Amino acid sequence: MLPFSPPHIHQDIIDEVVATLRSGWITTGPRTKQFEKDLTAYCGNKATICLNSATAGLEIMLRWFGVGPGDEVIVPAYTYSATANVVMHCGATPVFCDVNPDDFNINPEEIRKKITAKTKVVMPVDFAGFPCDYHAINALVASAEIKALFAANNEQQKQLGRILILADAAHSIGAMMNGMRTGSLTDVSVFSFHAVKNLTTAEGGAVALNLPAPFDNEAVYKYLCIATLHGQNKDALAKMQKGNWRYDIIEPGYKCNMTDIMAAIGLVELRRYESEILPKRKQITAWYNELLGQTQWAQLPVSNTANRTSSWHLYPLRIRGIDEATRDRIMQDIFDRDVSVNMHFIPLPLLKFYHEQGYRMEDYPQAYANYACEISLPLYEDLSREQVEQVAQAVIRAVELNARPGIPKI
Repeated sequence: MLPFSPPHIHQDIIDEVVATLRSGWITTGPRTKQFEKDLTAYCGNKATICLNSATAGLEIMLRWFGVGPGDEVIVPAYTYSATANVVMHCGATPVFCDVNPDDFNINPEEIRKKITAKTKVVMPVDFAGFPCDYHAINALVASAEIKALFAANNEQQKQLGRILILADAAHSIGAMMNGMRTGSLTDVSVFSFHAVKNLTTAEGGAVALNLPAPFDNEAVYKYLCIATLHGQNKDALAKMQKGNWRYDIIEPGYKCNMTDIMAAIGLVELRRYESEILPKRKQITAWYNELLGQTQWAQLPVSNTANRTSSWHLYPLRIRGIDEATRDRIMQDIFDRDVSVNMHFIPLPLLKFYHEQGYRMEDYPQAYANYACEISLPLYEDLSREQVEQVAQAVIRAVELNARPGIPKI
């Protein structure tokens, strides 16, 4: 069975992890701090904190901004549940927004329609690694009309003076817009280093701070280090210094720090990210485009425009003219041909919890249309040209056999 997304663990990673284990320091320490610095240099943002997940990063930033009961946070209806779950954790209300017909990302004009005096944050999601239109989204929240609606409830909100853009960039490290990398495209971006991501630390994530003046991003970073370690004013590394054992708890914080074992993997992967990982993923995407672009029914994913370039995290193929049931039959047929595929994502209003909250799928027609005909194909560093051809042929044969009459065949 050809797998969907196995991890790429090479000898350099093994050696660095072993060196970490032998160093005597395996929790948050020098490797985590170096990884933070390297990420900041790579992305071009102002400061970065590494955590145990992207989900933790999204939630801690909502809490830092003071989001709570009575507030609204705009998120795309087409995303993984974590994007909306963290809003619920804070006691705020997720406001779902429809997406684009071409690239799966949140539609800026739909965002405009959803903004109210209760809106505190917009959370765009860079689906499949393709960055959202941050030029339009940043301009929207900075416009006089929208800023006039904003009601600040605390010092952070007063300093910003507008809606915060908190990007769910879980898929998009290394993606670019106007010559700048994700992490530096808006106020705050949150990366995921989960096992299936382009750049992995097994689990883990990072918050890329890029807040405008008058914010001191380094000061925000230092606060987040405390808030994500129980509210303790010294981490374990600082406490180990001679005579520096005494600590204090300045708030009831959380526990979501990254370990040096995780950072060790990330340090190795980041060094080879531009030279090896991204070029291979780009090549695999090009192979799929070549093989599937010969059909009339394949809607290929958008990965490059005049000013935006993907990180090629997923290959979300859409099949024109089919319904959800047909898509499911096609997927099963592909599995039966010993090729693993997936689906990204079931829109939030279709999920039991959110449906029971009163969200209705019919309010987000484009999100449903994208979902009903999408199949994610394997995309990982170890795929060969022959394996990509195997996947493409399995998809083509499954579509030919299972699509309803009217779908063109090759």
